Amino acid sequence: MASKTLQDLFIHSLSDVYSAEKQLTRALPKMARASKNANLRAAFETHLEETRGQIERIDQAVESCGIKLKRIKCVAMEGLVEEGQEQIEDFEEGPIRDAALIAAAQKVEHYEIATYGTLATLADQLGFKEASKLLLETLAEEKTTDEKLTQLAKLEVSKEAQAAAA
Repeated sequence: MASKTLQDLFIHSLSDVYSAEKQLTRALPKMARASKNANLRAAFETHLEETRGQIERIDQAVESCGIKLKRIKCVAMEGLVEEGQEQIEDFEEGPIRDAALIAAAQKVEHYEIATYGTLATLADQLGFKEASKLLLETLAEEKTTDEKLTQLAKLEVSKEAQAAAA
């Protein structure tokens, strides 16, 4: 039976991002190991811990709403993770791979930013105030991670990549 309510959309979207975050907990350690830049490696490791906290927040949101998640696989994240894995395989360890990993990670962050923004709005519209607050907290973390990656790219990795290419 096809879903038809705003709450159905909320549950589906929350289930989808839950799957996305679980996939990310498996991908981030691989990205960290593939990074040559110590600050990039640390950023991936830090985001792994944040991601675990975000999964806990989703569980709290689900509980506060009195809903049940569906067992689905986020195909968007599956593709983004696969793309990151291709970057690891296609580039030798070093600053060029690090630049590619940042690009892959920022695609993930932008996907998550869009998703959590939508989820927070849906939660608010449905009257799920506690869930909205939790989702906005995660949205803020995702935006911060994206900004940290941008700064890392600008201040370190791009310069290292340019020097390696010279």
